[in-house]
Amino acid sequence: MSMRKDDPGGRQMTRRAARLTAALLIAAGLAACSGGGASKPAAQPQRQSTLWDLFSNRRSPNDTVAVNKYLWNASLEVLNFLPVQSIDPFTGVIVTGYGTPPGGGRSYRATVQITDPSLDARALKLSLQGAGGSAVAPDTVRAVEDAILTRARQLRVQDGKL
Repeated sequence: MSMRKDDPGGRQMTRRAARLTAALLIAAGLAACSGGGASKPAAQPQRQSTLWDLFSNRRSPNDTVAVNKYLWNASLEVLNFLPVQSIDPFTGVIVTGYGTPPGGGRSYRATVQITDPSLDARALKLSLQGAGGSAVAPDTVRAVEDAILTRARQLRVQDGKL
């Protein structure tokens, strides 16, 4: 079978062959860029957490409390006008109910989380809410954080561990 120039079927086959060759070259080029040929060791599969993990007690009994005791005590002292609803020293969370500060007219509620055993401002997370869940001015939150940090430093100095 000879191919003639005016044969449209021959041109279609040539175009298909050219497209197929181009696609194979591109695929081979992309495959060559995939990692340099060195194989990596297989990664250990990570265990997926489930909803039931919230209810299981998987902590070691030898775990220590990873909460700064000065920040913890200072938080309780500074916010002593608020009724405590729940406390968890293992996770570092203090949740209070609504209360009015001495000399103030507006009621607040607070949630404090201490995330690190260091006496550091980054270890203290404070959330304040006004009555009915209304927002509290950032300056007020910062003032309460500063009061807690100042009291924590005072407790540390009193303890003699500077």
